[in-house]
Amino acid sequence: MSKPKVLPVALVQETNQGDAQANLDTIARRVAEAAGNGAKLVLLQELHNGAYFCQHQCVDEFETAEPIPGPTTERLSALAKQHGVVIVGSLFERRGAGLYHNTAVVLDADGSLAGKYRKMHIPDDPGFNEKFYFTPGDIGFHPIDTSVGRLGVMVCWDQWYPEGARLMALAGADMLLYPTAIGWDPNDTQDEKDRQRNAWILSHRGHAVANGLPVLSCNRVGHEPSPIGRSGIDFWGSSHVVGPQGEFLAEASTDRPEVLMAEVDLRRSEDVRRIWPFLRDRRIDAYGDLLKRYRD
Repeated sequence: MSKPKVLPVALVQETNQGDAQANLDTIARRVAEAAGNGAKLVLLQELHNGAYFCQHQCVDEFETAEPIPGPTTERLSALAKQHGVVIVGSLFERRGAGLYHNTAVVLDADGSLAGKYRKMHIPDDPGFNEKFYFTPGDIGFHPIDTSVGRLGVMVCWDQWYPEGARLMALAGADMLLYPTAIGWDPNDTQDEKDRQRNAWILSHRGHAVANGLPVLSCNRVGHEPSPIGRSGIDFWGSSHVVGPQGEFLAEASTDRPEVLMAEVDLRRSEDVRRIWPFLRDRRIDAYGDLLKRYRD
């Protein structure tokens, strides 16, 4: 099957509904809505089955992890097949006893598991205690082939690293996709909040420009309280789709759930790369020090 040239996409920006079943039921309604509006690719937010549990360190949270394939991939598979859409989800993966990952899964339009990506960069910041839960990915940066194109899927903290985006581009990705969970500390000043959100969006626009690729980022939205008495996180939404010159194709609100629709013209990457041939002009003979932690 040849991939489409103009691809209708949908990003499901949602609040936590309380538990896995309620979240998956909401996702089912949202996927149906997206497909009804013509979407052929649906991107979900990071760890969409529940609250962002990494605000604290608690061994009980490991009980929510599941294998891949497993119950959630089976549910997403059925949705993908029912509506004829590709779905990109994000799960807490139990790989083995004591071995867990933050993993994106891709279900093709026929319901098959097209592939998965294990989050490579794992943060450890106040309110984002991911190193307690997640082992860094060991699959690498390899796009996943689907009926709508070759998807360069990464997860949240990966979005700050140009190396991952570049490696996906060099492997022939047609677009970059980031399931995301990012937000403000409610105690931050408005100026600081604006700087953080703008930097996040700018990072995606930079990946788009540097690689001549569309970028899709789907974030959760709404306040999630801290289980340990901190101020919690105000997830800022702002899910967006940008084109290969960093231009906005669609952007969601900062404060409410929505299904964000956009059309991605996959032909534009070729056109843009012809006038901005960054891949042609790379000095690969001079980049060896990128493999060092720091140039002392």
